[in-house]
Amino acid sequence: MRPSTIILAAFGLTGSALAHGDHSSRSQKPIVGENASWMVKHMAEEHHIENFDAASFFALHDFDADGTWEGLEILRTYGLMDDSNKGVSQPRRDEIVRDILGLVDYDRNGVITKDEFVRFIEVEGKTLPDMGTGPGHHGDAEYEYEIHHWEKYHDDNTKLEDLTHPEDIEHFKKHEEMELEEERLAQMDKIAIIEENIPAKFRRSG
Repeated sequence: MRPSTIILAAFGLTGSALAHGDHSSRSQKPIVGENASWMVKHMAEEHHIENFDAASFFALHDFDADGTWEGLEILRTYGLMDDSNKGVSQPRRDEIVRDILGLVDYDRNGVITKDEFVRFIEVEGKTLPDMGTGPGHHGDAEYEYEIHHWEKYHDDNTKLEDLTHPEDIEHFKKHEEMELEEERLAQMDKIAIIEENIPAKFRRSG
């Protein structure tokens, strides 16, 4: 049973006081050593990929598929569009972009091409540095939950009553909130005039 198949059923769990469950039962795969580069750790944890080359890494993180990495793509690759890094200041974000461009943007035109990235990794034998922003979460909430939690602690045999971790409760609580908001908006669409949107002076009294 995958997460998407139990979302509605799990709504009933969000208000319950549930036990934490066993967080030590599984390990992230593929396993990489503590001394592995940030790129290797990122590919293992964020994408579950062990073997890759510079061109494939570049293509995977060329989010708009235009053949270049721009500032926003650098930030997204390093997880700076994820809620886990919302506290990172704008000056620090700007610094990270400048540092990466300074390393890989050989022609100094403000973007990184695939050829430049391949040169940096395969010709010069370098690697993207760890910028202290974590493993680089850059999927949507559903992807991040599945790859960083579900695949570690659950599987296709997971039952509703097994979803007892705080991460499970928080995830499905968000789904419930989204569902309620969609219902509220649907109800509003059925109302020709929404009283709250009418200036007070034009409302009927009594």
